[in-house]
Amino acid sequence: MDLKDIKAIIDLMRKNNLSEFELERQEFKIKLKRAAGAAPVAEDTGYYPVPSTAPAPVPLPAPAAVAAPPTAPPEPAAPEIESPMIGTFYRAPSPESQPYVEVGSEVNPDTIVCLIEAMKVMNEIKADIKGVVTHILVENAKPVEFGQPLFRIRPT
Repeated sequence: MDLKDIKAIIDLMRKNNLSEFELERQEFKIKLKRAAGAAPVAEDTGYYPVPSTAPAPVPLPAPAAVAAPPTAPPEPAAPEIESPMIGTFYRAPSPESQPYVEVGSEVNPDTIVCLIEAMKVMNEIKADIKGVVTHILVENAKPVEFGQPLFRIRPT
């Protein structure tokens, strides 16, 4: 649609006393409105500005000149062990067994921390980091998503 087509639509709206027109096609959408009782714009096209519903801007007081105290750099987020796949999270190799790790357990990159069952296959998940488990973020036997944090680790 070009400018000539839009002007033709405006002319049709004026001739037929229409206050609103909307046309939607696959590649574009056009919506024209004119407000009743508003003053005409520059040249009299018969179209009027639509009043804004936004509140008027309120001037803010100038900020006082106060020296900001130096701030410490933000602490880096604790490393997390994330799920490498979608599946069901298990903390132990079997229901009767002790969990692989608990809060406070020391882990190294080769430590198995849990199992994730995906398509009836039990996948051992290793820590891939050296540290201490500070949080276990998923309940046993609950579904997990790819990239979902499972454990929080404090590096050592």
